[in-house]
Amino acid sequence: MNITLICVGKIKEDFFRDALSEYSKRLSSYCSFNIIEVDDEPDSSGVTGALKKEADRILKNIRAGMYVITLEIKGKKFTSEGFSDKLSDLFLNGKSDIAFVIGGSNGLDKSVTDISDMAISFSDMTFPHQLMRVILSEQIYRAFRIMRNEPYHK
Repeated sequence: MNITLICVGKIKEDFFRDALSEYSKRLSSYCSFNIIEVDDEPDSSGVTGALKKEADRILKNIRAGMYVITLEIKGKKFTSEGFSDKLSDLFLNGKSDIAFVIGGSNGLDKSVTDISDMAISFSDMTFPHQLMRVILSEQIYRAFRIMRNEPYHK
């Protein structure tokens, strides 16, 4: 099983980097877990132009056969158990190469959302994309623990 996070922007704070390192280590027991960072684009060319340039960078990292899940405020919401069930269903149905895409501060260009197999949301609130990486990584780890009936704090 391959899980890739494709994210716009770099992690700047050490505490986010440390948390991601910890979840990457934990996830290594369950899957191949990779984080790809693509450069964010300054808004100097306008938001639409910036989104398009970021989209081009994102799309270069999506391989044929990947199941693409975008994080969008209007995406489907899951409980932790429901998210675990969804990942389990994907794996059982031969979707073992999954890419989660997290946009930058302006969101995602339509060219990325159009190729997405599913959009998910963690809340109606907006979170910094750096924090969202940590939250998503934790939920992926939790999903594997749930799948295997392994203990994890509630």
